[in-house]
Amino acid sequence: MFYFLHTLQDPQLIAPGTQHEFLILNAFSASFFAIMGLLVTFFNLPTAGVFEQKREEILSLQRLTQLIQRGQNAEEVYRMFFDSAIQTVEADAAWLELDSTEEEYVGQHYHIAPEQAQGIRHLLIDYNLGHIEYLNNDLPNSSGFRNLELPFGSLIVMPLRSSKRQYGSLYMLKSSTQGFDRENQSILQTFASQTVLSIENLQLVQASLDTQRVQDELKIASAVQDSLIPKNLPIDNWFEISSHALAATEVGGDFYDFLHLPGRRLAVLIGDVSGKGVTAAFHVAQMKGIFHALMQENPLARNEREKFPVPSKFMAQANNALARCLEKAAFITASLYIIDYEHGGFVFARAGHCHTLYYHSIKEEVSYFRTAGLGLGIIRHDGYEKYIKNQFYDYNPGDVMVIYTDGIVEARGNDQEEYGEERLQQMLERTYYLDADQIKEQILTDLNEFSRGQPMHDDQTLLVIKFKASQPEPSL
Repeated sequence: MFYFLHTLQDPQLIAPGTQHEFLILNAFSASFFAIMGLLVTFFNLPTAGVFEQKREEILSLQRLTQLIQRGQNAEEVYRMFFDSAIQTVEADAAWLELDSTEEEYVGQHYHIAPEQAQGIRHLLIDYNLGHIEYLNNDLPNSSGFRNLELPFGSLIVMPLRSSKRQYGSLYMLKSSTQGFDRENQSILQTFASQTVLSIENLQLVQASLDTQRVQDELKIASAVQDSLIPKNLPIDNWFEISSHALAATEVGGDFYDFLHLPGRRLAVLIGDVSGKGVTAAFHVAQMKGIFHALMQENPLARNEREKFPVPSKFMAQANNALARCLEKAAFITASLYIIDYEHGGFVFARAGHCHTLYYHSIKEEVSYFRTAGLGLGIIRHDGYEKYIKNQFYDYNPGDVMVIYTDGIVEARGNDQEEYGEERLQQMLERTYYLDADQIKEQILTDLNEFSRGQPMHDDQTLLVIKFKASQPEPSL
C-alpha cells in the first residue's frame, strides 16, 4: 500500500514491469483472502437459534440431573427424559419402550400410532437391530421400511442400558429425510446415560432405605428378645445357676426362662425356634407367653400336684396352642424341667431338644439323659402327647446338670469337625467339682478355642445348674 500511494504521486518511482506486476498480484491475493476470511467468519457465527437450542439442551440435562436429588420416582425420570429428548432434537414423533416388568410405567407414545411403532420395532428385531444404537436418515429408500409406508423419513434409536442391564429403548422420528445428524445422536447419548444413572441411583437409594428399614426392624426385634431373656437368675440355698446366650445374627431363635412354682419348685424351660430373624423372635415371645400362662398356679386344683402340669402335659398344651400360629414349616424344640429341690428330685421332658448332660455325684460319672421326644409343631393334633415321655430323677448334693442348644455341640472347628456331645461330656468330667459359673466359663473357653477363626452358624445357649453340696434342712 505504501508503494502504490507513492507511485501515484511520482510515476518515476514505479518499479520494473515484472516487479510491478508481482506487487499488484500480491496485493490482490492478500485483499481477496482477507475478504473471504471475513465472510467465512461472519456466516459461521452462532445464531440466536443455535444459542437457544444449546440452552434447552443444558436445561434439559440439568432437569434430569436434579430429579434424583429431589427424590422423584423412576416414572418421572423416564417422562422427563422422553419430553426433553423430543424438545431438544425437535422430533415429529417418538415413543419410549421399557423392557422391565417391575415398573408400572412401561413407556409412552408421541404422535405415532402403536401399530406403526410395533411395525418398526418388529422390523428392527428381524434385522437384529432391536437393542443397539441405530440411525437411518432415508427411510423411504431403505429395504423393509419402504413396505411399512411410514409418513416419516428419518429414524434414530437410542438404547437405555448399563453395563449390567438393558432398561429399554427410545425411538425418535422426523418427517423429512436427513433429519438427524451426529450432534443429535451425541445429545441423545448424553440424555440416555444421565437417565440410566438417575434410575440406578434411585434403585440404590431405595435399596439403602429398605436395608435401613430391615436393620431398624431387627434392632427392635433384638431389643424385644433381649427383654425376654431373664436378667436375674433364680437364687436359692439349694442350687446354683449360671447362664450364657449368644445369637448368631441380630435376632436369634434360642430362649430360656425360669418360673418359681408353689411348694419350693422351679420350672426351667429351654428351647430353639427353627429359623432366624423377626419371625423367630415372634415365636420366642409366643412360647414364653405360653410357658407363663400354663405354668401359673391353678386356683381350682384339688391338691398340690394339680397346681401345675407335668412336663409332658405342658408340651401337649403348648403344641396345641402353637399349632394355630406357627407356619407350616416352622417348629420348636424345647425341654422343660420341674425341680422339686425341697424333696430332692426333678421331672423333665424333651420335645426334640438336645439331650441333658448330667454329673452323678454318688456314681461319680457323667452321662446323658437320652429320652424320646418330638418337636413342637411337627404333629398338630391331639395325639401329640404320646410322643413325649416324662423322666423322674432324684438328685444328690453336688450333682450338675448342663442344658444347652444345638449351637454348642454343632459349633465347627478349622477342619469343619463339630464340637460334639463327647467333647462336652469330657469338659464336665474335668470341671464338675467347680461352681456353676466356673463350669460354664471352662466350657465356653474350650468351645471358643475349638471354633476360633470360624464363623458362628447358630445361636448358642448354655445353662449350668449345680445342686449345692450342703442342702438346707427341709422345713416342716
